[in-house]
Amino acid sequence: MITKVLIAEDHETVNISVQKTLEDLAVMDIAHAYYCDDALYKITQAVRAGSSFDLLITDLHFEPDGRKQVLSGGMDLIIAAREVQPDLNILIFSLENRPAVIDQLYNKYDIDGFVPKARNDARSLKEAINEIAQHRRYFPHHIRQLIDKKNAYSFSEFDIRIITLLAQGMLQKDIPAHLQRNGIKPSGLSSIEKRLNQMKDALGFTKNEQLVAHCKDLGAI
Repeated sequence: MITKVLIAEDHETVNISVQKTLEDLAVMDIAHAYYCDDALYKITQAVRAGSSFDLLITDLHFEPDGRKQVLSGGMDLIIAAREVQPDLNILIFSLENRPAVIDQLYNKYDIDGFVPKARNDARSLKEAINEIAQHRRYFPHHIRQLIDKKNAYSFSEFDIRIITLLAQGMLQKDIPAHLQRNGIKPSGLSSIEKRLNQMKDALGFTKNEQLVAHCKDLGAI
């Protein structure tokens, strides 16, 4: 059961909205933090007082305002908070939409749920909190689809290097010379063309620009 929640969010209107969502779920013991350092302090104090938070709801990105901070964002806060309270449930509420980043949050940072800031996000927050209260991780359906799509094709390091060079504006005909200078093989133009064509065929694209845009959307580059 979730009865005590800390909201770490640097926008006051979002803080108020999340609080209203929690109150709709009959959660009344709610604390706020506009900075990650303050959030960690409140988590630490609550643990020391024997009154730990059940859930941390945090954004990933906090806008700098000149105030010096040790923790620069939500990912730093996740790591620090778990060191203080390993069993703390963590729900991310963010504008982040890159599947690779979201996938990392679940697999590397072991978050309990992710809700994107978007239409109907209050409903999604309620669903997420109810799931976490039942000791289940919450995966929004469309986020799961994006992650599955990302994992449907396995890009090699060579693939990513080629696509990254294209994304940086390098012409395809100039890539072989770059690879040769850096001792990377294969470096022949025919090998590069073949690999690009294999990726485009597998993903249903006809142009390099589509492949680059796709990889950017996935967070692969």
